[in-house]
Formats: sequence, C-alpha cells, structure tokens
Amino acid sequence: MRPMMKNIPLYIGLRYTRAKRRNQFISFISAFSLIGMALGVMALIIVLSVMNGLDREMKQRLLSVIPHGYIDREPALSNWSEIAQRVREHPKVIGTAPYIASEALVGYGSDIQGIQIEGVLPEEELKISVIDKHMLIGSLTNLKPGEFGVVMGSMMARQLGLAPGDKVMITSSDINITPAGIFPRNKNFTLVGVFEVGGQVDFNLALIHLSDAQKFFRVAGAQGLHVKTVDLYDAANVMKELSAKFGNDYKVKDWSQTQGSLFQSVKMEKIVTGTLLNILIFIAVFNIVSSLVLMVADKRSDIAVLRTLGLTAKQVMGIFIVQGSAVGFVGTFIGVIAGCILTWLLNPIMSLLESAFGFHFFDPETFYITGLPSFLMWQDLVTITLTALTLSFLATLYPAYRAGKIEPAEALRYE
Repeated sequence: MRPMMKNIPLYIGLRYTRAKRRNQFISFISAFSLIGMALGVMALIIVLSVMNGLDREMKQRLLSVIPHGYIDREPALSNWSEIAQRVREHPKVIGTAPYIASEALVGYGSDIQGIQIEGVLPEEELKISVIDKHMLIGSLTNLKPGEFGVVMGSMMARQLGLAPGDKVMITSSDINITPAGIFPRNKNFTLVGVFEVGGQVDFNLALIHLSDAQKFFRVAGAQGLHVKTVDLYDAANVMKELSAKFGNDYKVKDWSQTQGSLFQSVKMEKIVTGTLLNILIFIAVFNIVSSLVLMVADKRSDIAVLRTLGLTAKQVMGIFIVQGSAVGFVGTFIGVIAGCILTWLLNPIMSLLESAFGFHFFDPETFYITGLPSFLMWQDLVTITLTALTLSFLATLYPAYRAGKIEPAEALRYE
C-alpha cells in the first residue's frame, strides 16, 4: 500500500495536467505557458546557433588570412632571417614571414580610400597565409621587387573601379621635408592581383613586395615577423613562450590581442541576445505560477478531500509540483525539438522564401555571406534545457506550498 501512496502525487499530478478544467481561463493560461516555454527555448536555440555560426565563420575566414602571432622590434628588425630561424625552432610553429605594415591612402581618379598596406615576401607569405588560394585575379608571386605592384581586396578594387594593370597612387602617412616645403610621400603602384576572402580584409588590405615597402617607407630590414602556429587557439600560449625566449626587446603579440575586440563584441552580442530571449522563458514561468495558483484555488475542495483520506501536506505539494513541472518539461521538449529542426532547415527555408518572393535576405554585394551560418553547440543545448527545466520546477514551489497549507476543515466549511 505504501508504494501506492508514494505514487499518488505523480498519478494525480499527471491526471490534473490532462484533465479538463471547470475554469477555461486556467486551461488557457496553462496552454499559453506551455507554448511560451516552447517558443522561448526554440528561439534561444536558433539565435545562439546562428551567433555561434557567425563567430565560427568570422574566425575561419579572418584567421585564415591574418597571422596567428606577431614579433616586432623598434625601429626595425634588421636581422629578421636569424630571428625567424629561432622562432621556427619552436615545435608548435609552422612558419614565419617578414612584413612591413602601415596605414596609407590609395587613390584612383577622384576616389580615395584608407588602406592597411603590408610589404611581404611572397615566397615566405605563401607558407603562412591562404590569400593566394582566394585570388580572383593574379597571384602573390606577381609581386616582383622593384616593379611596385600591388595586390588588394576585391571590395576595395570594386569601389575604386580598378582593373588589372591600372595604376593607383598610394600616399604614406609619413611626409617628405624638402627645401621647397613639406610634401606627402606618394608612389604609383600597378594592380597585379585581386583576392576575395569574404571578410573585412577585402575592404582595407593591400599587399606589396617587401623590398618595395622598404624603399617606400624607408625601413631597413623588416618591421617584424608574421608567425603561424599549429593550433590558432593555442597561439596565445605559444607567443608567451616566445616572448619569454626573446625578452623585453621584442614586442610579441597573438591574434587575440590584435583582433580580440572584434570577437569579444560578437561574444557580448551573444550574451545580450541570449539574456533578452530568456525573457520569453521567464514569461512562460510566470504563467506556470499563475496557472498553478488558480488551479490550487479551483481544487481546494479536492485537496481537502485528499487530505481527509490521508495524504500529507508534502504529498499535496508533490501533486502540483508534478503538474507544473510536466507543463515545463513538455514545453521544453517541444522547444528543443523544434529549435534543432529549424536550425538544421534554416538556410533551406531562407532559400525557398527568396526564390518564392524574389528577394535576398543578404545581398552578396554588401555582405560576406549569402545565408545564415548556424552551428549548434551541445553545451548551449544542455544549458538551455537545464535552465528551462530548473525554472519550471522553481515556479511550482510557491503554488505547491500554498496547496500544502490548505486545511481540510477550512476548505470544506462552505462546500
């Protein structure tokens, strides 16, 4: 008999969940809380998956182009080949390449754009960068010393209206002081290649040969070294080890220090968006509280009868905890399944809508992507599910406590 008594809260709680209410308003609030929980969980899964996909897409595109680490020295790294040899001795370093970098202006006709210009050795840069694999026109090897050729991103070339062989005027941030006055340092460069990675570098990066950069910027040797590591996510540790090896005379950085603000902003957007979407779950939780409070008031006579039949206050509490938790569980389950399915079908649905209505959600000429990249992380899935179930359980405690405090004699007095 005792095992039967132990299962009574579970049995009655589930029965109350399925039973028709005398008060239709209670049924409406219960259904609304279940739908709200499902929508909140589904929205969180979809949005966080898209944020994860965008973050991963940015890292794959941007970090495939930019170096994993930098080793600089002021005013210049004259013995860069010797330093490069020492850096490559590290077991987690794949390769190095010298560079000279500076801000400049590039002009063609009446159009002028700000630019990040880098002088590189093509044969060394090919070992650490994938830009040559993303060339639309030409190749990095087209950069020849003394010919003052330039390779730039597709977006910049398109904005300036450039074609291969066109000459552009590059103006350095340095100035020439002559007896005739102060003049900016200008030089004509010939466009010999165009790359398209699908990131910010397509707008603002241009490459020239290292020897041309030495003449143009008046630098002896190189400004520093680009470093590529075996694992880009371990680059910070590798660069710390190299920093300890070379001492304070060298400035050692990794990609998280140069590009960290970009990825931190994406991470912050994910946190803010997730917090805002949690409001949907909280609304559903408050609806569970409301429906259970009304349910307790509606079932006062039933509770009194159950208490007179021998149920304890804790067992009565268990009935409403089971009922509220069941609503939260079903809503969470539906939300998880719907969220996973819609995340998987997100791009096909977008493609179907674009073909049906003849428009693009993302203009290929403006954005780097034509669809929404999504990446469903099991950590997010577990966190969302546990959070929704925990909040659903906590929402049942106050109404269940109220139900357990009902005295049979008081409840039956006016029946």
